[in-house]
This record gives sequence, structure tokens and C-alpha cells, in this order.
Amino acid sequence: MKEFLYNKIAKPIINLLLQGITPQKIALSIAFGISLGIFPVLGSTVILCTLATFLLRLNIVAIQLVNYLVYPLQLILFIPLIRFGEFLLNSQPFPISMEKIFFMLKEDIWLAIQTFWVANLHGIFAWFVISPVLTFLSYIIVLPILKRIPLHKFQKQGVKA
Repeated sequence: MKEFLYNKIAKPIINLLLQGITPQKIALSIAFGISLGIFPVLGSTVILCTLATFLLRLNIVAIQLVNYLVYPLQLILFIPLIRFGEFLLNSQPFPISMEKIFFMLKEDIWLAIQTFWVANLHGIFAWFVISPVLTFLSYIIVLPILKRIPLHKFQKQGVKA
């Protein structure tokens, strides 16, 4: 597991740093990858991260790497974001479960969209409320970690993937 995490997460980030990409740019890309990666519209995060890459001049490798890594969080937070949005908007809870969503997506995607769009809007509203804070916190946590990576050790070893 340790080797997998190193090869799939640490090594690509170290390679980006070795290429001269600043820790600030990578930290910002990671922070946006986290917050956009949990956006509560299934199947939209790759497009959102790509758009953010071009609009904000982020690093596409870092943002998409993190986007893929947080995909399980998107599924885990999908209904809690809807519930939080319902709470914020003082709306009645929509009868929803992940099993019901996946079943309807498998059977009839158009019917699923028609059925869950209002509930999904609540989740999107909640995401808009929390994402600026999540992005900021992610950035201030990740940046010091990236700045502490001893690049001189990796330059001697030739870490390239």
C-alpha cells in the first residue's frame, strides 16, 4: 500500500516540483481538485477540473490526479450535501438513497435526472457554500507540506516516472 501511494500520488507530485512548477501552483491545483472533485453532480468533475485548469492556469496533472483520488468522497458526500442544502434552504428532505439513485441511473438516466434534479440543486447550493472554505483550508494545509519536500534528494536519485 505504501508503495502504491508513493508511486501514484507522491511521485507524480515530486516530478511536477522537479520540473519547476511552484509549490504554490501545485497546492492550488490540489486544493481545487479536492473541492471540484466533490461537486455533487456525478460525471461532471473532470470537465469542471479541466475548465478550472484553463481559467485559473492550474496544473492539469495535479488537479486531475486529486480529482480521481477524491471520487469516493464525491459519492460519500453526495447525500450529505443534499441534506445540508435542504437544511440551509429550509426545505423538506427529499426521499433519496444511493441505492435508489444508482438503480434509476442504470434503468433510465433521463428519469433519474428528472426525479432528482431539485434534490441535486440543494446539494449544489451546499457545495457553493462550503467549497471556498474547503479550497482555502486545503491550500493552507498542502502548501507547507509541498515546501518541505527535499527536492535535492530526488534530483540526485532521478525520480522520473
